[in-house]
Amino acid sequence: MTARLHPSVLADLPPVVRRPAYDRAGLGRGIVHLGLGAFVRAHLAVINDDALDAAGAGLGSPWGIAGVSLRQPDTRDALLPQQGLYTLALRDGGGERLRIIGSVIGLIVAPDDLPAVVERIAHADTRIVSLTVTEKAYLSNAPDSAVALIAQGLALRHARGLPPVTLLSLDNLPANGRVLRGRVLAFADGLGGPSLVDWIALHCTFPCSMVDRIVPRTTDADRNRISAALGVRDAWPVVAEPFIDWVLEDRFAAGRPDWPGVRYVATHEDVAAWERLKLRMVNGAHSALAYLCVMAGWTTVDAAMAQPALRGFIDALLRDEVEPTLSGVVVPPGYRERLLQRFANPALAHRCAQIAMDGSQKIPQRWLATVRDRLAVGAPIAHLALALAGWLHFLRGHDEAGNRYAIDDPLAEALQALYRDAEALQTAAARADHFSRFTPVFGDLAGEPRLVEALAPALQSLRECGVAATLAASGPHFTETLP
Repeated sequence: MTARLHPSVLADLPPVVRRPAYDRAGLGRGIVHLGLGAFVRAHLAVINDDALDAAGAGLGSPWGIAGVSLRQPDTRDALLPQQGLYTLALRDGGGERLRIIGSVIGLIVAPDDLPAVVERIAHADTRIVSLTVTEKAYLSNAPDSAVALIAQGLALRHARGLPPVTLLSLDNLPANGRVLRGRVLAFADGLGGPSLVDWIALHCTFPCSMVDRIVPRTTDADRNRISAALGVRDAWPVVAEPFIDWVLEDRFAAGRPDWPGVRYVATHEDVAAWERLKLRMVNGAHSALAYLCVMAGWTTVDAAMAQPALRGFIDALLRDEVEPTLSGVVVPPGYRERLLQRFANPALAHRCAQIAMDGSQKIPQRWLATVRDRLAVGAPIAHLALALAGWLHFLRGHDEAGNRYAIDDPLAEALQALYRDAEALQTAAARADHFSRFTPVFGDLAGEPRLVEALAPALQSLRECGVAATLAASGPHFTETLP
């Protein structure tokens, strides 16, 4: 197959393939997105495509997306010959539905041209700068980091007397907009001093948001299957579940598209309730199964959910220990049941190893806030402790069949040293105590006696009996029944 997905072949695609209903040629680049990975191409870009379709947008519309890859040129190299077009494949047990997304109309690779990224942020057409850069990227002070590029672009806008813009985080961080604001202001202080900081603080906006859609990594099999269905080659489609959600604080400094299906709310506190629900239920459960399943050799989420003991453990974790901490959150009816069904979607083949990345950055938000809430009211944390023990045991670097895997984490070296030091100790309680004193993750929970007491039997069981036997014991009286 030599023909490539391109605007010139859209009319020849099979009739069942949905394609943009608007004129892409006249779109402006009003949105600059930093971190043009699979998630944003299956979420923001799709909802933006819906808005453009609904408006019949074309000449004069400002809401095209200029995508910025912050590390690698692979997305640019795949999509540039396709003029930004790519396929979204929505998959579930009922099959696969294909759609061409057209809202990405510009592609920049930051390491190739940092000034071009800064100029794009500072361009008069730009109204929104959004980002999906993962939790760890917010900590970077490097001059090529997302925060640094934003601050430099805003400094240039300020110097040129251009209007303010909206800075929109789509990352899984509590109060993500406020975190981004704090980091940008701190960086801007070193660039332009108080006048720049005051301009950003007074005029630019940093709305909080919560995003939810499961987007596994695209495989060669996905590319081949989707290209065969299209009749032309798509070098980088994305695959996602049908479910999509977005809760957004409606504070925009320079307007926004009329994004359909979004839950617009008035304040960051309103977002926080949905954010807490998603971080603790969706992300927390995802991480809980990921580490256990990598060690057990269950490579994908649906394969893991087909294990009755694992599914029962996740259900009990959510029902008995997570949901009781969601006071003040209106949990939609049937939310947990639908979540388990989403995880069990056999069509996604979402790899557990992908979810297991960057644990040191994810776990404080996904589990430890829940642990603190449970301990504050004297409630048990046996299932949360098993999730934590799963991550700590995962740090050994090999599964139960002896197959080695990488610890893909910004603190990987320190974490593997932590595991080695803990393994040298004689008792499970001593190992649990040692693990818990890793303050970059556990913070004020370091050495917390109730946490150590709950961790010790879970660590011991995983070490001596393995994942399957430990999960089989994870019923209502978990800590009393461990082998």
